[in-house]
Amino acid sequence: MNVGLISDIHGNRIALEAALADMPPVDELLCAGDVVGYNPWPAACVDEVREREIPTVVGNHDAAVATGSAFRFNSMARAGVEYAIEHLSDEQLAWLADLPEERLECDGRVKLVHGHPDDPQRYARYTYPEEFSPRLLDEEDVLVLGHTHVQHAERFGDGIVVNPGSVGQPRDGDPRAAYAVVDLDAMTVETRRVEYDIEAVKDAVAAAGLPERIGTRLERGT
Repeated sequence: MNVGLISDIHGNRIALEAALADMPPVDELLCAGDVVGYNPWPAACVDEVREREIPTVVGNHDAAVATGSAFRFNSMARAGVEYAIEHLSDEQLAWLADLPEERLECDGRVKLVHGHPDDPQRYARYTYPEEFSPRLLDEEDVLVLGHTHVQHAERFGDGIVVNPGSVGQPRDGDPRAAYAVVDLDAMTVETRRVEYDIEAVKDAVAAAGLPERIGTRLERGT
């Protein structure tokens, strides 16, 4: 069984389209949260995830948009939250509000969270690749998390911890859209990257009146 993994789309429709077009055939597709925030296509990204019926967990930007609260967000992140609130319908906002903090998928073999599995909504507690350990795993075979925008996968005995990276705003020095594919039969992970039109995103960010750095940082993958 092949499972596609995406995370941290952050309203970047062009990157999402590129990742989905590049993805090989999979039996299931999962999303580790932050569908919205930063970039200027929150509604299109929510619609894409909903129409494909992709099991999704809530990210911190999703929660901020759903609740109307961007407490402790920097000015760039806050601008993305405010933009999403303004451009999402009541139905789309309700969908974000209903997203769970964690999900068990693929007959319980895959756990999906956004931040740390023990505390998904405490976002000061990040899980970077150097912090991956077997302690993160519970009964599931594969733990999928996002939030850091840093792509990495590591196997511990019979289990795998994987961050597919960010589709819409990578921060690991590689500007290409990131995602991953897990083979649950072989228990292997393929981390994948795909180029997309960053200039078009930069132009859209400017046209939307969002902070310029939302677009320019995409060129560096930071």
